[in-house]
Amino acid sequence: MANPAFFCPLTHEGLLAVRGVDAAKFLQGQLTCNLNYLDQDTCSLGARCTPKGRMTSSFRILAQGDGFLLAMAADLVESQLSELKKYAVFSKSTLGDESASWVRYGLSQGDGVLLALGLDLPQTADSVCRNGQLIALRLPDGRAELWAVQAEAATLQARLAAQLPEAPLDAWLLAQVRAGIGQVVHATRELFIPQMINLQALGGVSFKKGCYTGQEIVARMQYLGKLKRRLYRLALTQGDLPTPGMELFSPVHQSSVGEVVLAAPAEGGCELLAVLQEDAVTDGRIHLGAADGPTLSLLDLPYTLDADREIQR
Repeated sequence: MANPAFFCPLTHEGLLAVRGVDAAKFLQGQLTCNLNYLDQDTCSLGARCTPKGRMTSSFRILAQGDGFLLAMAADLVESQLSELKKYAVFSKSTLGDESASWVRYGLSQGDGVLLALGLDLPQTADSVCRNGQLIALRLPDGRAELWAVQAEAATLQARLAAQLPEAPLDAWLLAQVRAGIGQVVHATRELFIPQMINLQALGGVSFKKGCYTGQEIVARMQYLGKLKRRLYRLALTQGDLPTPGMELFSPVHQSSVGEVVLAAPAEGGCELLAVLQEDAVTDGRIHLGAADGPTLSLLDLPYTLDADREIQR
């Protein structure tokens, strides 16, 4: 489904910065993605996990200056910063919250605007293009993000508004749901392992990088194929917009069979991403909030899972 043309300030996320000569080495032992794959032209999705493989955050990571910027849910930045600082005490790296130092926009059908700004962004997912203080990133579904230092905010917003309509954040989140890109927020931290939100299918998990916190559990799930829950896209035509972490139910089990990951308003109701048990999906009777709650219908995702291809990363 093609997204309409618009731009949108990405106010729901913050930026955690890790800088210094040991920044890459430090993060390599903390994150699911392989920092050796990152350079000035490439970014990546990724996650940070507990020793049991449960995600405490998910993010998009970008090399910048003398380190890296991690764009994640704003309500996770403070806790992730606090936790990471405990492990960085013996590392020549500094950590900080740089959310206020940057402005970020989401662009749908906005390549013409990027070209006008001197940013010829490749179509390949995770590509990065830079022009002075401006940075453009390509998302898997063709959308783009535009990052700039805060001093550029007023001028940049005016230039975007001159060429694209401004849309509410919900429009961006709906596009994210339709792209099948899950995201951890405070309400869902430590609920999912990376494969439950299909992060490995989107390049956010490396199975060749070596050890990182939670790596043993994540690798075991991939190689032994015992994962019974994963990400699905669904539609809801009645009721209020679900919130992340809200439980889903099915007659297949007496207890919850999954949780909402992300939801956004759509034509005729809303669309959402949820982690669900496979047997409940096979049965097809899925309800929101309670066993007799509103009925959800399954929708397609724009990608397929391929374990053999995923382990090559």
